[in-house]
Amino acid sequence: MRLKHKTCIVTGAAQGIGLATALKFAEEGANVVVADLKPEGVDAAVALVRARGAQALGFALNVTDRDALGHMAAAVQERFGSIDVLVNNAGITKDARLQKMTLAQFDAVIDVNLRGVFQCTQAVLPAMVAQESGVILNASSVVGIYGNFGQTNYAASKFGVIGFTKTWSRELGPKGIRVNAVAPGFVETPILATIPDKVLQHMREQVPLHRLGKPEEIANVYAFLASDEASYINGAVIEVSGGMTV
Repeated sequence: MRLKHKTCIVTGAAQGIGLATALKFAEEGANVVVADLKPEGVDAAVALVRARGAQALGFALNVTDRDALGHMAAAVQERFGSIDVLVNNAGITKDARLQKMTLAQFDAVIDVNLRGVFQCTQAVLPAMVAQESGVILNASSVVGIYGNFGQTNYAASKFGVIGFTKTWSRELGPKGIRVNAVAPGFVETPILATIPDKVLQHMREQVPLHRLGKPEEIANVYAFLASDEASYINGAVIEVSGGMTV
């Protein structure tokens, strides 16, 4: 088991890629900390993690709530004695064309997808610096590399996450902390629920594999990057898109 005795925090872990990552980490022997907005989603995810034989803690919080993040980091360290991995997975979309995007739509996405990543990382950093080890994994997107129609706010946030990753890998590498990003393509998660079937079919046709990704396929990459098998990978942005950008 590649993550045995490692304590791993996953944000946005109640569904989709976050849930798949929490379950994969559990299977790899980690102590898993589930963070998400809705208490019922957190409770359900914690139960699934424990069913796989792992220890788990759950926190219902918003990644924009700095105080709540500080409380979570302190509680996790008190319970498990370390914070070894943070997966900054929580994210939202509020799509609109540039001409019609409201300031509220723009701010909401930037607050969760960018400010939230910043705040979560700051919350766990004292523990990682003190123990001189740690892994921070940031959820970017192919949209953050190549852009996408109607996603000015989302693309900006995910491009910003890449900037975080490159900068933090330089700052934190000397302290024993690796920082990497994963840039998924189109993945079958609830975030795609509002997209019409015709559009989804077009998305599938853009991918050489002729299908969307599965959350578990992204989780597998996170598990590798979190493990000692990736000990010399730092500052990387790994695209997991089925070749859609070839």
